[in-house]
Amino acid sequence: MKKRWLLPNAVSEQEVEHLSSQLKLDTTMATLLLQRDLKTKEQILDFFNPNIADLIDPFLLLNMKAAADRLEEAIKKKQKVLLYGDYDVDGTTAVTLMYRFLCPLIEDLHYYIPNRYEEGYGVSAKAMNWAVEEKFDLIVTLDCGVRNVQTLQIASSANIEIIVCDHHEPGDELPKAIVLDPKQKDCNYPFKELCGCGVGFKLLHALIKNGVGEEEELFALLDLLAIAIGADLVDVRGENRILATYGLKQLNEKMRPCFQTMLRIAKKELPLSLTDVVFTIAPRINAAGRMGTGMDAVKLMLSDSSMELEEAAMKIEKHNRERRLLDEQITIEAKEMLKEEEEEKFTTVVASDNWSKGVVGIVASRLIDQYYRPTVVLAKEGDMYTGSARTVGDFDIYQSLLECDDLFEKFGGHQHAAGLSLPENQLSAFKLRFENVVREKIGEHERIPNEEISLELSFSELQSENLRYGTIPRLKRMIDKMEPFGPGNMKPQFVTRNLVAQDIKLLKEKHLRFTAVDPDLNAGFQSIGFFMENLKEHVEGGLLFDMVYTIEINRWKDTERLQLNIKDIQPSAC
Repeated sequence: MKKRWLLPNAVSEQEVEHLSSQLKLDTTMATLLLQRDLKTKEQILDFFNPNIADLIDPFLLLNMKAAADRLEEAIKKKQKVLLYGDYDVDGTTAVTLMYRFLCPLIEDLHYYIPNRYEEGYGVSAKAMNWAVEEKFDLIVTLDCGVRNVQTLQIASSANIEIIVCDHHEPGDELPKAIVLDPKQKDCNYPFKELCGCGVGFKLLHALIKNGVGEEEELFALLDLLAIAIGADLVDVRGENRILATYGLKQLNEKMRPCFQTMLRIAKKELPLSLTDVVFTIAPRINAAGRMGTGMDAVKLMLSDSSMELEEAAMKIEKHNRERRLLDEQITIEAKEMLKEEEEEKFTTVVASDNWSKGVVGIVASRLIDQYYRPTVVLAKEGDMYTGSARTVGDFDIYQSLLECDDLFEKFGGHQHAAGLSLPENQLSAFKLRFENVVREKIGEHERIPNEEISLELSFSELQSENLRYGTIPRLKRMIDKMEPFGPGNMKPQFVTRNLVAQDIKLLKEKHLRFTAVDPDLNAGFQSIGFFMENLKEHVEGGLLFDMVYTIEINRWKDTERLQLNIKDIQPSAC
């Protein structure tokens, strides 16, 4: 599918020159900062030097005083407390963070991660019935709960008090609980993009401000929160930038044995960026919940035993390999189903009686890569279909699914992703209504994938005088200081035009690699396009092409070499 290349609105040359001279930056870096609306020296210093002292007062979250007081009461009265987290990375890291902090303070502390296959998304009735039988005094939900009104009623009816720590969009009715959610009505918390683990962190920070626990011990757990921020793809500006920066520092400098073991088995070396976390650590944590149970992931992150860690990490690595094979097979089957569609659709909805619901979210993302439509993938269990929804660009899939809410048994999520379940007999009605809703809401510009470009760049800017080929240019070093990258602060992408390719190879028959050369400058750089074998025809035979890419470092043993990671290629206009 051909992509639309988008260059940002031009920033004024006067502003670029002023910023360049004021901070002694080259014009390329000054332009990148201005594109992020960073215009003053103070803003830029804050951007490059996030300060943990600038964290927002947790008591600005609606209901935070009541939540912190109730948790403090549970500690002082030595009550029985349950931490209930969702089975994804955000939920399991939230449970791990809160358990590690509260364990020295609460003697009767337990945690529970629902089984994806037996209990499904959100707070389960099975878990609440168990909590009633076990006579818990307090339940804290993490990364779930705000829409689970009925199931939480099971616990509250038995006089179990509940604190909900969630970040998803609430429904019209809230559960009978102390609800912490920056997205709930009348919550004036200035930063709305906390992840579930982030909301749990804010509760603990409020507890410390109440005089219970040590701030230093809480901040030592920020590596877990950084993993959640990266995995959940929340905005990495504002408060999340501070939390992720400090968490990554913790992860790289004082890595927990569980993550050391995980990286060693994955053959991944330090340092880790937030992107590395998303593609290395997060999938392995997720694999536990997709192929087995999220309880395994929490046990791994809580363990300090080298023998237990090795066994648990190997188990998770095995789950991750199985998950890859399974999602590849289901993706193939889903594509075969879609070949039978006779008319052009605005949505993709595929369902099967034989698929594993543990990988449907991954499959939905893979289908979007090919068809670029709001997508729902469903797996059958009994007389219910359960699955995941993913969107394209910034199209709000949550609001579209909300118009189908009466068809669902369960539903929750946010703008970019959602989980849902519906009775078997509602599948056809859902397909039709979802298609009509999206057809009405989506704009034509949202139906074409965009490749957002920061700047047009000459290869001369990647070369430095008197430096040998392969030396890392200053531009790359400056870009690295803009980390962490993610939504709201995406890694800069550049376009260079009129290139030719040399030494073209296909690695493993699917990864395109060549040396991209500017014939006028006689400057060339190794370039790689993962899963871009279909673009090989655009660079063969000396054809001129334009290339969109990010600037990376390829590390091999003791050597570092500049590498351009290809995002798209199109034939040159001249």
